[in-house]
Amino acid sequence: MTIKTHHKINQSLCGTPVLVEEGHCIIEFTAIEAMAADDTGLVHGGFVFGLADYGAMLAINHPNVVLGSSTVKFLKPVKVGEALVAEANVIDIQGKKHQVSVMVTRDNEPVFQGDLTCFIPPKHVLAES
Repeated sequence: MTIKTHHKINQSLCGTPVLVEEGHCIIEFTAIEAMAADDTGLVHGGFVFGLADYGAMLAINHPNVVLGSSTVKFLKPVKVGEALVAEANVIDIQGKKHQVSVMVTRDNEPVFQGDLTCFIPPKHVLAES
C-alpha cells in the first residue's frame, strides 16, 4: 500500500514501516544513541511514543491525519541498541474520529501500549483558511 501521510518523517527516530495496509501497520526501529536520556542508555519515552504515534498515523494513512489524544502505558524500559516493533490497528471509526490501538514490543515482550484518538480534518491543519 502506498504511504499517503508523514512523508518527511525521520525514520531513524520514528521507525521504518514494514507493513502498511488499511487499518493496520507494523513499524520497526532500533533505539540509537541520540535517544539516550542518561549515561545508562535509557531511551527517553518520547521516542517510544513517537514510534507508536507514527504507527497510528500509518494505520489510518490519510494525508490530513492528526493525533488528538492518547492514553498510554510505558510497561518496560528501553535501552539504546534494542530493536522495537510497533503494531497499530484501527479499532473504531466514527466519522472523522479514529481510535487506534498500538502495542510496542521488544523480542515479543510488550514495552508500551497505547490507545490513540486521531482525526482526519477536511484539510491539512496548517492549510490556510
